Amino acid sequence: MKNAAKILAKKEYPSDLSLLPEIQAFVKEKILQFVPAEKLDAIILAVSEAVSNGIRHGNKSDKNKKIEVMIYKTDDAIVISSLDEGKGFDLSKIPDPTNPENLLKESGRGIFIIQNVIDDLSYEFTDKGTKTILTIKTK
Repeated sequence: MKNAAKILAKKEYPSDLSLLPEIQAFVKEKILQFVPAEKLDAIILAVSEAVSNGIRHGNKSDKNKKIEVMIYKTDDAIVISSLDEGKGFDLSKIPDPTNPENLLKESGRGIFIIQNVIDDLSYEFTDKGTKTILTIKTK
């Protein structure tokens, strides 16, 4: 079956930013053989931003809430998703970090960074929470 997704790994973490290095290592280990070495650091940065957004904004840094990280492979891509327990957001209301009035703000660049280092970024808003989906083409 063309483009069938094969789950490579799935893991849940408490909403704790101090776990980001552990999450990065988990993802890196699982995708290393599928992505070019020169793209690896950028992909890990994008994953960190996505997970960090889920912890901070989705789960409001509530350590009783979970972040689920899932990695799967299709015929032509690696897909990494993070699912938080948040209610979602309106993407059109996210300020553009390249506008002059936003340049010096300390936050607000995560989505922009993700969009510029991976091939596709999408979201699914469900009753379970918000799933951030990062797609990295392998062909």
